[in-house]
Amino acid sequence: MIHKFLLYIRSSLTRRLSLWIVMFAAVIFIISVGYMFSESREAVRNEAISHATEVLNNTALRVNNILENVETATRNIDWLVGRHLDAPDSMFVYSRRILVNNPYLDGCSIAFEPYYFKEKGQYFSAFSLNENGTITTVQEGSNMYQYFYMDWYLLPRMMNKPVWTEPFNDYNPESIASSQTITSYTKPLTDKNGDVVGVISVDLALEWLSQTISSVKPYPNSYSIMLGQSGTFFVHPDSTIRSKQTIFTETMEKPNPKITALGKAMLAGEEGMMELKMDGRDSYVFYKPLGNTGWSTAIVCPESDIFGGYNRLLNVVIILIIIGLVLMLLIFSRILSHILQPLSQLAKQAETIASGKFDENLPVTDRIDEIGKLSNSFRYMQTSLVNYIDELTRTTANKERIEGELRIAHDIQMGMIPRIFPAFPERDDIDIYASMTPAKEVGGDLYDFFIQNDKLYYCIGDVSGKGIPASLFMAVTRNLFRVVAQQELPPAEIARQINDTLSEDNDQGMFVTMFIGIINLKTGEMSYCNCGHNPPVIEGEFMQMEANVPMGLFSGFEFVDEAIDNVENKMILLYTDGLNEAENEIHEQYGDDRLLAYMHHHAETAKSTINDLQESVAQHVAGAEPSDDLTMLCFMLRPIAN
Repeated sequence: MIHKFLLYIRSSLTRRLSLWIVMFAAVIFIISVGYMFSESREAVRNEAISHATEVLNNTALRVNNILENVETATRNIDWLVGRHLDAPDSMFVYSRRILVNNPYLDGCSIAFEPYYFKEKGQYFSAFSLNENGTITTVQEGSNMYQYFYMDWYLLPRMMNKPVWTEPFNDYNPESIASSQTITSYTKPLTDKNGDVVGVISVDLALEWLSQTISSVKPYPNSYSIMLGQSGTFFVHPDSTIRSKQTIFTETMEKPNPKITALGKAMLAGEEGMMELKMDGRDSYVFYKPLGNTGWSTAIVCPESDIFGGYNRLLNVVIILIIIGLVLMLLIFSRILSHILQPLSQLAKQAETIASGKFDENLPVTDRIDEIGKLSNSFRYMQTSLVNYIDELTRTTANKERIEGELRIAHDIQMGMIPRIFPAFPERDDIDIYASMTPAKEVGGDLYDFFIQNDKLYYCIGDVSGKGIPASLFMAVTRNLFRVVAQQELPPAEIARQINDTLSEDNDQGMFVTMFIGIINLKTGEMSYCNCGHNPPVIEGEFMQMEANVPMGLFSGFEFVDEAIDNVENKMILLYTDGLNEAENEIHEQYGDDRLLAYMHHHAETAKSTINDLQESVAQHVAGAEPSDDLTMLCFMLRPIAN
């Protein structure tokens, strides 16, 4: 389907131009609108942070005011209680009075140490309860409800300071209180000697506190939470987890580092904002501590609420842009179709020429715009094309003739060097093998060898340059070697005579690097002369020798002979720089190190050595165009019979 659509677009210049215009306009729209909405989103985000932070601060202020009022009311009663410790029945009056003056409170207990009032027995606690505006006052405490073991009583007594308790359900079988969760502000009662004689506890219904805090919402689906000192939820929209779970409960079954970090930050009394998933929705959480209570409150704002209006506007704008681009495509298609209609006729004329009807008369146009110029160019092209085809026919014939001559030259060149192996089937004392691979049809590398009077004469060379000039210079050099070497001269003298001959009338300044050697097959002695060529490899190491100069540069140079006493059982490899300088596609050379490493571990027979080296070079080059001719000559003198 996609392929057919692309083919439909490509088959018409009008459709392609229209599509390109619309695509360019779309890019401009996307960049402009994208930047605008990116800035708008950031502005909405900053506004949301500011708004939610303000609501959180107001909420925290309201809660702090409530807590401060509770603490103030408790301190006021504490003063009266302290003055009437000798009148136990007055405690019922004070307990009731604090609820009358503070109707938002749920209850108040003025409890004393066991047997503090001996006439009242072991238990004495004046407890008042506010139920929907009806205040009931009773004395609580019995063997079934030993209040002095409860947290609300023990904590202030043991710490000797006022404390806010964690939410709890006050279990008292004899109590008139309804079963609801409360939090208490408790303060120790002391006598005139400063000894603790009891505790005043003022109760605040958690449900009322939750409704008070949750009544203010910055966004429709936002909600508030409040944590106690241990991370227990005081306030949460889900009443089933309120006072029963902590903020860390969810992370015990499914670890959530962000929830854990939020809980730790709130319990540490920090203030700030975090972005995380709450109840499966991406949300912004704004949190703030509540005075010195050790509690912390937070507002959770779903991201969908914050960016709801932004997202709706974005969707509308995207739809409008799409509709506008479609209309633009249709309008531009019609306009361009009308403008480019003459090109259709021109295309048919081009098809006529392409079909081979070069003598077809093309209509003359009087248009002076680009289409008119193109039509006239087609007429000129028709004439030029006829002339070009005639010229191409002649050129192709000449090219085929030249290629045929190059193939013949290649065959002639390859016929000048030894190519039949084993080269000396009648002898078992010499293992020799060679190969030559020109970079083009013909090349400038050469090698040669022959045996005369139990001496192996051999050479390898590399002519400067490539192609036909190098091949001609190679042919001359190889013939000179064969003629001069057959005079049984030492290598340096052979080199001198070849150099003097090549230097004569060498107007092109061509030269050849060459290694010439002679091996006495009876004694194993090898004499040689290196004329600026790559050092051969013997027994896995480069031979150390005089470099001398290449041949053909200037005459009269005195070359130096060198010798090795015995090369018996030593594999010797001669090569041109097409081996060690062979490059792959990233211009990495085969290199001397890789060559030596290969010769250390792979030298077996002369033929296998060269064949394996050719394969190794081919793997390194990996199909890259050869940069130079590659020639190798390898031999080993087998043990000499006594």
